[in-house]
Amino acid sequence: MLELQSLYRHFGSLKVIDGLDLSVAKGEVLGVLGPNGAGKTTLFNVILGVLAPTAGKIIFEGREMTRMRPWDRCRAGIGRTYQVPKPFSNMSAYENVLAGAVSGGGLPLRQARDWAMEVLDLTGLDHRTASPAGSLSLLDLKRLEFAKAIACRPRLLLLDEIAGGLTDYECDALLEIVQTVRKQGATIIWIEHVIHALRRVATRLAVLYGGAIISNGAPDAVLADPKVREVYLGVEA
Repeated sequence: MLELQSLYRHFGSLKVIDGLDLSVAKGEVLGVLGPNGAGKTTLFNVILGVLAPTAGKIIFEGREMTRMRPWDRCRAGIGRTYQVPKPFSNMSAYENVLAGAVSGGGLPLRQARDWAMEVLDLTGLDHRTASPAGSLSLLDLKRLEFAKAIACRPRLLLLDEIAGGLTDYECDALLEIVQTVRKQGATIIWIEHVIHALRRVATRLAVLYGGAIISNGAPDAVLADPKVREVYLGVEA
C-alpha cells in the first residue's frame, strides 16, 4: 500500500531522515518506535506532505505522490492524528468531525452529516456532540482527534502517540477504536511510546534511530533485538 524509497529529509547539515526504505502492506498495523529525536514525527510530516523530502520517493497504492500537496494526499486516502490534539476549540465536537467529513473526506453536506454522527458514535463521543471541543477532557480530546481523522475516510491512517498521557483504562478505550477501524479495513502506522498498548494491536514493529530503520519485524523479535534494547529500551546488549 505504501512504499518509501531511499527517503531523505535534511535540515541544513542535520540528517533527520537518512536513506529510509519502508513498505507497508494493506491491512497491517505497523508500530513505529524510537527515542525522542529519532525522526518519527518528521517521517509522518514527509508522508503527509507537510514537509517535502530532500530526496527519495513516496508511493501510495501504486501512485507516486512525492510532490503532492497535503490536502490532495488526504483526499487520496491518507489521514493522521497529532500527538497534541488540534481541535477547533470554539466549535462543537460534531462540527469538528463534520469539517473533516466535508473538507478531508470530500462528502456532500447531507451525506457528511450522517457520516459525522456515525464516526462520533464509533469513537464514543455521541454524548458530547454539542460540547465545545475546548471543554473536553484529555481522553475525549484524543477521541475527537481520532474522529476527525476517521471522518476523512482514510485507507491509511497515521496515529501519532495517541496513548500518551492516558491511564490504562483510558488507553483501553482508544485501543477498542483502533481495533474497530482496523476491522473496517484501514491500514495503520502508529508511532507510540506506550509499548504495552502497541503490542496488543501491532502486526509488525519498526524501530527508527538516527533517521533509519534499525530493526523491523515481528513485535517480540524486535523488542528482543540487542540494538533496540540498547538504543531505545536503555538496556545494555
